[in-house]
Amino acid sequence: MYVFYEFAYKVFTKKGFTLCRKTNRTEEIRQQGGDWPFEAETMIGMKRLENIEFCFNGIIRNNIPGDLIETGVWRGGATIFMRALLKAANITDRNVWVADSFEGLPKPTGKFEADLNDHHHTLKELAVSLEEVKQNFENYHLLDDQVKFLKGWFYDTLPKAPIGKLALLRLDGDMYESTMDALVHLYPKLSIGGYIIIDDWGAVKACKQAVIDYRNEHRINEEIIKIDWTGAFWKKQN
Repeated sequence: MYVFYEFAYKVFTKKGFTLCRKTNRTEEIRQQGGDWPFEAETMIGMKRLENIEFCFNGIIRNNIPGDLIETGVWRGGATIFMRALLKAANITDRNVWVADSFEGLPKPTGKFEADLNDHHHTLKELAVSLEEVKQNFENYHLLDDQVKFLKGWFYDTLPKAPIGKLALLRLDGDMYESTMDALVHLYPKLSIGGYIIIDDWGAVKACKQAVIDYRNEHRINEEIIKIDWTGAFWKKQN
């Protein structure tokens, strides 16, 4: 159904019409990121966007070294916001990494039991092309050399990603394996004093389990702070 609406939207827009549909969304739902906007660049809601800004301000205030990254970007909204924050602060020596398959989510590989019945790969609306994400950056005049794209499945791209230090690590991979891949290959690069954000902590059981398993294995004891109904984060202390 979503694909039909998307197709119809493009057709009617080209002809000068506005396609509308009635919804029951409220301001609180949008604040909490409880819906999938039909046209907007992000679905994470205002509270999680404000959390990105909170973490960014802490990074700059305390001079925490490193770049910013999101793993799983959908239409790119969160990373566009990260780049905008850098530009507003006139920071030219940090990059924003945009990591995604740009083809949706992968089918479960069978490596982790928690992913065996995962159905995210069937959700075609999660597949947003690299070209569309780049255009979304361009729409805000934010597509430049400080934006770096990592295209492919995380188990292929993250182990060899040419990333040095990170100050902000935002995970939005939904699945156990996608979350674990990001933790294994990127958390060690997160600077002390930097922040890690888990978008699907409250929404996807497999994602939460991957975070718990990684924290237990590496004896990570920093307090996990909830952002809204699903997002959570912590500050790396050691």
